[in-house]
Amino acid sequence: MTSASSDRTFAVRHVQIARAAFAALAAVMITFSPDHSALVGMAVFSGFAIATGIVLLLAVWLVYPAGRRWPAATLGAVTLVAGMVGGLGPVRTITGFFAVVISWALVSGLIELVAGWRGLRGARARRDIAPGVADVRPVADPGPRADSRDAVVVGAVGVILGFALLVVPTGFALQYTIEEAQQTFTLTGIIIGVGIFGAYAAIVAVYLGIAGFSPRKDDPVTTEAPVPADQKDSA
Repeated sequence: MTSASSDRTFAVRHVQIARAAFAALAAVMITFSPDHSALVGMAVFSGFAIATGIVLLLAVWLVYPAGRRWPAATLGAVTLVAGMVGGLGPVRTITGFFAVVISWALVSGLIELVAGWRGLRGARARRDIAPGVADVRPVADPGPRADSRDAVVVGAVGVILGFALLVVPTGFALQYTIEEAQQTFTLTGIIIGVGIFGAYAAIVAVYLGIAGFSPRKDDPVTTEAPVPADQKDSA
């Protein structure tokens, strides 16, 4: 294990667990709230995005080494800005909810998806390097590869969220009656949209929670190329 990685108190798993916790809180608030209006949906999204953005920006200095900080910095900035915009009163409308959440989902999803894909390519390239090319060569890198795979999944789910909200008509309204309760209800586009975001939050919470608490292999170490026996004897 390198000294840089061993000196860090926090790891990627802590970022995943924190993100999972905030996503789970958002999912619970939406699930158990009888009001799925734009005001409530935007308020939940705003709190979720601001908290997640702060976690990602803190991870830039506390978790990621130099050269691997741009995804967390970019994703954290985009998420924090989206959460702050969602906290503005004039934006807490049906149109505002769909506009802000769709924009955030597509942009942040693509950022995380591209970052994870590039990480997987880098891990595959390091794995394919022939041994003995240099005297000092890093061995298999399972930790960053697992992190990149998780980023690809979460990024893809975010992009799916954006496209799912795009197909929901904002002016949709369907009245239905439950005869047993003798009540008539109205299913609107904003109720569907807020519910879709709640489902997204639940999926992210479960996936990142499992990823954060799953046991992982030790970080890669650098090993020297084996020394031939005759050189050892001569030494």
